[in-house]
Amino acid sequence: MTLNVAIVGTGIFATNQHLPTLQKSKYFTPYSCYNRTKSKAEAFASKDPSISKIYDSLEEVFEDPKVDLVDALLPVQLNVDAVKLAVKHKKNISLEKPIAANLDQAKEIVQISRAHPELTIAIAEHWCYFKSIAALKSAIDQIGNVYSFTYHSTGSFNFNNKYLATTWRQNPEHIGGFLSDGGVHQLALLTGVLGEIKTVSAHTRQVRKESGDVDILYSLAEMQSGVIGTFTYGSAFGNTSKSCYFQILGDNGSVFFDFSPGHNEKLTLKVGGKSADAESFVKETEIENEYRSTEREFEVLGESLTSGDRSKIIATPEVAFHHLAIIDASLKSSKAGGQVTPVERP
Repeated sequence: MTLNVAIVGTGIFATNQHLPTLQKSKYFTPYSCYNRTKSKAEAFASKDPSISKIYDSLEEVFEDPKVDLVDALLPVQLNVDAVKLAVKHKKNISLEKPIAANLDQAKEIVQISRAHPELTIAIAEHWCYFKSIAALKSAIDQIGNVYSFTYHSTGSFNFNNKYLATTWRQNPEHIGGFLSDGGVHQLALLTGVLGEIKTVSAHTRQVRKESGDVDILYSLAEMQSGVIGTFTYGSAFGNTSKSCYFQILGDNGSVFFDFSPGHNEKLTLKVGGKSADAESFVKETEIENEYRSTEREFEVLGESLTSGDRSKIIATPEVAFHHLAIIDASLKSSKAGGQVTPVERP
């Protein structure tokens, strides 16, 4: 038997990503849906005959005894309320990233999750499940002591972005607007490989009024491990190529991961240099069929819910809190002229 999913929030991402993923899943069946505008929920339900129920209120979603999982794609400032309803009605829930609109709300979700271990509260952050994370961790094991990194993701502004007209993008309630909406993806990859960030010194700017808030971030970070590096993010510029790479440097080599669009993602491992006579070699690896859709995160979630083993769920509230906390610290640092700012812990 598959698990019945109630889809809450039936907008662009629910239509283009979550619904196709659930339709293909061996673990889940789209069972019901809800939107504050009922006509939008009705239009969404018409896309799948298995969606047999449309609710009149958010509470009705959680009251339904046939619902096994609530897939919540809400404006993130509403995530806390959804989690409270999940606890009240003993429902497992998946929340869209970022975990919340601000750290106070994020901290509350973490506390609720810790207080109710019988429930699964997962964050839909599919970058946590990238194949490249395991590949990068395996590669850096071969370059000796790691000392620094450069994480870079920049590009031109996309005037055709389908989310530009949404209220949550034009008037964001989540801190940093575009930076927390998209930046947490990048931070899932960075911290998935190198661990948590301890402090940041950052500068932000707003290039485009359409972004609704600051949209570029340049920062220096110190990891909990002592590794130092730079994190640069923002696709708000004029005509330029999209450039995405992650370089990690050690005393016995380096790793360079190029994940710019337009070609296969490639990891280049260069080993050697710890001593004058150390063995040196270069190895290139392409990351094939990366998990860029939501399919892998729902596969892991389905496995976890059916087996009762949640150990494979990477995007926990604590992990997602850290991603948002890095953005929060960066914004505070920028307002203080680049002052070194600690990243809060839940």
